Amino acid sequence: MKLAQENDRVLLISRDHKEYLVRLKRGDMFHTHRGVVAHDDILDAPLGREVTSRMGQPFMVLPPSMHDLLLHIKRNSQIIFPKEIGQILLRLNVARALKVIEAGTGSGALTTAMAATIRADGMIYSYEAREDMLQIARYNLEAAGVAERATLLHHDITAGFTESDADALFLDVREPWLYMTQVCEALADGGFFGSIVPTANQVSWLLNELNRYPFTNLEVIEIMERRYKPVPARLRPEDRMIGHTGYLIFARKIAGELPPRDNSGHDEVYDDLPPGLPDEERDGDG
Repeated sequence: MKLAQENDRVLLISRDHKEYLVRLKRGDMFHTHRGVVAHDDILDAPLGREVTSRMGQPFMVLPPSMHDLLLHIKRNSQIIFPKEIGQILLRLNVARALKVIEAGTGSGALTTAMAATIRADGMIYSYEAREDMLQIARYNLEAAGVAERATLLHHDITAGFTESDADALFLDVREPWLYMTQVCEALADGGFFGSIVPTANQVSWLLNELNRYPFTNLEVIEIMERRYKPVPARLRPEDRMIGHTGYLIFARKIAGELPPRDNSGHDEVYDDLPPGLPDEERDGDG
């Protein structure tokens, strides 16, 4: 039987189904609109039980899932949602990988999920151009207890990746089509490639470039999530749904020659890319 310990994270769920992720500390109090919950009332007791606030309001205490941790993650950027993360983990075969590269760490939601999933002797190498993002991602990795399986790198991937023969590589950057040479140099033959972009034009540009390089099994996926109210007598969809958050593109790298590298970093086919496209229309997690 697992007992709640200091520094554990627990999920408090109120009667009106509001969820709160709380790190336990002796002597601390958690304040809500339904009253104050004492951490000491949770510590050293089994999880999966009910506690009451000082106002007599009940809260269920549960261990959080990775899904819960990701939804409550500290962030200062848009994150990749769990509905996409599940597909990414499976299609990139992260659970069996020894070396996975990610570019565009952002707040570290995908990094955290990958680090929690990769085999015990594996490592995630995550690249980010902004130091402030890396600080948040480092905090989130440590909070989830998986920091030892992730190496965070403050590095511009235009110069290439420092690792090679990676089992999988995922790009969450503004213009992923500009980095196909770097991807091919870092990814092992047979390796898994993935990327996420928010607009259909970006998908087309990336597909065009993937077809110029040694890749096969190209796929484009959009995932919608529609929840239902769990009331047996009145089962119906909730008023809101998580619709479009991005397009996922997947491919497998194969042996083959690389096309000549474009030293300008920009091909004329992409000249219609709006120079001032807002970050939310160009970025995923990063």
